[in-house]
Amino acid sequence: MTIKHIFVVGAGTMGNGIAQTGAVSGYKVTMMDVDEKALEHAQKTIEKSVNKFLEKGKMTEEQKKSALGIATTSSLKDVAKADIVIEAATENPELKLKIFKELDQLAQP
Repeated sequence: MTIKHIFVVGAGTMGNGIAQTGAVSGYKVTMMDVDEKALEHAQKTIEKSVNKFLEKGKMTEEQKKSALGIATTSSLKDVAKADIVIEAATENPELKLKIFKELDQLAQP
Protein backbone atom coordinates (compact mmCIF):
# COMPACT_ATOMS: atom_id res chain seq x y z
CA MET A 1 0.00 0.00 0.00
CA THR A 2 1.23 3.45 -0.87
CA ILE A 3 0.68 6.05 1.80
CA LYS A 4 -0.59 9.34 0.42
CA HIS A 5 -3.05 10.60 3.03
CA ILE A 6 -2.29 10.87 6.76
CA PHE A 7 -5.06 11.43 9.30
CA VAL A 8 -3.95 12.83 12.67
CA VAL A 9 -6.33 12.51 15.63
CA GLY A 10 -5.66 15.39 18.00
CA ALA A 11 -4.61 18.98 17.31
CA GLY A 12 -2.53 19.61 20.42
CA THR A 13 1.24 20.06 20.49
CA MET A 14 1.99 16.51 19.32
CA GLY A 15 -0.83 16.38 16.79
CA ASN A 16 -0.07 19.64 15.06
CA GLY A 17 3.65 18.81 15.00
CA ILE A 18 2.95 15.44 13.39
CA ALA A 19 0.54 17.05 10.91
CA GLN A 20 3.11 19.70 9.96
CA THR A 21 5.87 17.13 9.50
CA GLY A 22 3.66 15.00 7.29
CA ALA A 23 2.57 17.93 5.17
CA VAL A 24 6.07 19.32 4.57
CA SER A 25 7.18 15.79 3.68
CA GLY A 26 4.71 15.76 0.79
CA TYR A 27 1.71 13.92 2.25
CA LYS A 28 -1.89 15.04 2.16
CA VAL A 29 -2.80 15.57 5.82
CA THR A 30 -6.07 15.88 7.69
CA MET A 31 -5.94 16.93 11.33
CA MET A 32 -8.96 16.08 13.48
CA ASP A 33 -10.05 17.40 16.86
CA VAL A 34 -13.49 17.65 18.45
CA ASP A 35 -12.62 21.15 19.64
CA GLU A 36 -12.80 23.74 16.84
CA LYS A 37 -10.73 26.17 18.92
CA ALA A 38 -7.97 23.58 19.22
CA LEU A 39 -7.95 23.24 15.43
CA GLU A 40 -7.74 27.03 14.99
CA HIS A 41 -4.92 27.25 17.53
CA ALA A 42 -3.08 24.39 15.81
CA GLN A 43 -3.30 26.15 12.45
CA LYS A 44 -1.87 29.35 13.98
CA THR A 45 0.92 27.36 15.64
CA ILE A 46 1.79 25.65 12.35
CA GLU A 47 1.78 28.98 10.49
CA LYS A 48 4.14 30.54 13.04
CA SER A 49 6.41 27.49 12.88
CA VAL A 50 6.67 27.31 9.11
CA ASN A 51 7.30 31.06 8.87
CA LYS A 52 10.28 30.62 11.22
CA PHE A 53 11.61 27.66 9.23
CA LEU A 54 11.24 29.60 5.98
CA GLU A 55 13.07 32.64 7.41
CA LYS A 56 15.94 30.39 8.49
CA GLY A 57 16.13 28.77 5.07
CA LYS A 58 15.19 25.36 6.46
CA MET A 59 11.98 25.08 4.46
CA THR A 60 10.91 25.87 0.94
CA GLU A 61 7.95 28.01 -0.05
CA GLU A 62 6.31 24.85 -1.43
CA GLN A 63 6.69 23.08 1.92
CA LYS A 64 5.20 26.07 3.69
CA LYS A 65 2.25 26.03 1.30
CA SER A 66 1.73 22.31 2.00
CA ALA A 67 1.76 22.88 5.76
CA LEU A 68 -0.71 25.73 5.50
CA GLY A 69 -2.95 23.48 3.39
CA ILE A 70 -3.53 20.90 6.11
CA ALA A 71 -7.22 20.03 6.12
CA THR A 72 -9.06 20.11 9.43
CA THR A 73 -12.17 18.34 10.64
CA SER A 74 -14.08 17.76 13.84
CA SER A 75 -15.50 14.45 12.60
CA LEU A 76 -13.75 11.14 13.06
CA LYS A 77 -15.82 9.83 10.13
CA ASP A 78 -13.45 11.66 7.76
CA VAL A 79 -10.81 9.03 8.58
CA ALA A 80 -12.35 6.72 5.96
CA LYS A 81 -10.29 8.28 3.15
CA ALA A 82 -6.94 8.09 4.96
CA ASP A 83 -4.19 5.58 4.26
CA ILE A 84 -2.71 5.81 7.75
CA VAL A 85 -3.98 7.14 11.08
CA ILE A 86 -1.83 8.62 13.83
CA GLU A 87 -3.47 9.03 17.23
CA ALA A 88 -2.25 12.00 19.26
CA ALA A 89 -5.23 12.68 21.52
CA THR A 90 -5.16 13.74 25.15
CA GLU A 91 -3.48 11.26 27.49
CA ASN A 92 -6.71 9.82 28.82
CA PRO A 93 -6.88 6.00 28.62
CA GLU A 94 -10.68 5.87 28.44
CA LEU A 95 -10.77 8.44 25.65
CA LYS A 96 -8.04 6.65 23.71
CA LEU A 97 -9.89 3.32 23.93
CA LYS A 98 -13.07 5.01 22.70
CA ILE A 99 -11.17 6.57 19.78
CA PHE A 100 -9.57 3.27 18.79
CA LYS A 101 -12.93 1.47 18.90
CA GLU A 102 -14.39 4.09 16.58
CA LEU A 103 -11.35 3.96 14.31
CA ASP A 104 -11.74 0.20 14.01
CA GLN A 105 -15.21 0.80 12.57
CA LEU A 106 -14.42 3.81 10.37
CA ALA A 107 -10.86 3.47 9.05
CA GLN A 108 -9.68 1.39 6.14
CA PRO A 109 -8.36 -2.07 7.09
